[in-house]
Amino acid sequence: MADDKKQDIRQAQSKQLETQLWKIADTLRGKMDADDFRDYILGFIFYKYLSEKMHSYANTILKADKITYDEVEKHKDKKELLAAIKDEALDKLGYFLKPSELFSELARRGNAEGKSKFILADLSKVLTNIEQSTMGSESEEDFGHLFEDLDLTSSKLGKTENDKNELIVKVLTHLNEIDFDLKNTENDVLGDAYEYLIGKFASGAGKKAGEFYTPQQVSSVLAQLVTIGKTKLKSVYDPTCGSGSLLLRVAKEVKDKNILFYGQESNPTTYNLCRMNMIMHDVHYKKFDIKNDDTLERPQHFDQRFEAIVANPPFSAEWSASPLHMSNDRFAAYGKLAPKGTADFAFVQHMIHQLADNGTMACVLPHGVLFRGGAEGHIREYLIKEKNYLDAVIGLPANIFYGTGIPTCILVLKKNRKAVSEALEDRANNVLFIDASQHFEKIKTQNVLRAEDIAKLITAYKNRKEEDKYSHVAPLSEIADNDYNLNIPRYVDTFEEEEAINLKAVTKELRTVDEAMQATNKEIAKYCKELGIDTPF
Repeated sequence: MADDKKQDIRQAQSKQLETQLWKIADTLRGKMDADDFRDYILGFIFYKYLSEKMHSYANTILKADKITYDEVEKHKDKKELLAAIKDEALDKLGYFLKPSELFSELARRGNAEGKSKFILADLSKVLTNIEQSTMGSESEEDFGHLFEDLDLTSSKLGKTENDKNELIVKVLTHLNEIDFDLKNTENDVLGDAYEYLIGKFASGAGKKAGEFYTPQQVSSVLAQLVTIGKTKLKSVYDPTCGSGSLLLRVAKEVKDKNILFYGQESNPTTYNLCRMNMIMHDVHYKKFDIKNDDTLERPQHFDQRFEAIVANPPFSAEWSASPLHMSNDRFAAYGKLAPKGTADFAFVQHMIHQLADNGTMACVLPHGVLFRGGAEGHIREYLIKEKNYLDAVIGLPANIFYGTGIPTCILVLKKNRKAVSEALEDRANNVLFIDASQHFEKIKTQNVLRAEDIAKLITAYKNRKEEDKYSHVAPLSEIADNDYNLNIPRYVDTFEEEEAINLKAVTKELRTVDEAMQATNKEIAKYCKELGIDTPF
């Protein structure tokens, strides 16, 4: 089958699944906030995914014994069979579920004979058992506390226990009717649908959305920037990984999928969502290492170096800026720390520390990092003048991130620019500026980068050419002349000249208007005289 036809079928399947899942999420949440219901619906989809993977894998193992996993519970060698399956499942899948703990079985029991049966206690026990099945195994950290945000006792699910149970049974029943098509290993339809749901919830979550989700079009730009010229990557790292969408996007840009994912996330709920997202995209638990902690205060991958780094750190977040950090290898060489109230450059310094010598990093930051003075100005100058790490500055449109309308930029940095860019030997002597701020489509209240906008931006970065009102290649001397201020309008002139005014035509028009007014005044004066009243002028 032609690649285009395969792609069309895949997109149609993905769209159908996305529509089905969102319909369940949107109709069943009732009055519950989308942000609250997110954890339940995504958690249950994840549970169904784990169940189907377990069911399929167990059936494969049992094929030689000519029995199915559903038949094991009544088999005379039940205990031995389950023990053997568990050992293999823990290594292959990273977790274990008994036949009686499968999603389909809970959904069946909850909706027996078309009536809701009480299953909350059973469900809670199953979710706990999934986590506990990994204890003492290599996957323990990757599955630990994954379901802690699925609070089945919460009043948000209903006032009474029966109300809560009825809602949960409805969700399980509807999800049970959907075919996740996990046998189709060529397509990642379910992973894409899961990503779609995360994005849909983010669009309704307001300010909180920025904590866990980077819009797909921005993820695409960052991913392409760090993979240009590469067909494979050893590793990719995101120090503020949120739901993991940015890490996963990078993998889509390279042909060789044998890539290791590393990330750190401080929010426990988002950390759980990231691990679920990894597993839902069929990333083996041995292929990702996601940590839950404060990246700036307690970095968890300090001694590792990564070939690609992408990030959308929280804009102008607060951090300790403790003097103790001045003895830390990430910050010591700069002589100054990022201000306590704006940690943007602290994240940049952290990422540079983690970047391999042959690597590329691309991160989204607020425009203030380009021109703010003080310690930030000092760090900016050091990065350019002393280290020559800055490769490109890209201005993005305002209002493309959920929860904030501020304009943002992307900084692209490389440690050894000359070696990394052999095809463009003079690349190390300049910085590319791109102003993509006016290239977007407005959809409802959000600005969105279109496919053509992204293509234009990436082409400009690859070619590193001057384009009127869009891009400029600035020699390092020009940046020095600007006192290392990187404000994009200093380098890319977007001024549009106004059309010249024809003064003769304007004068003629004014005379015509004046003559018309005089004629009107004469008419008014005539009527006033007939009425015997004074004129208004």
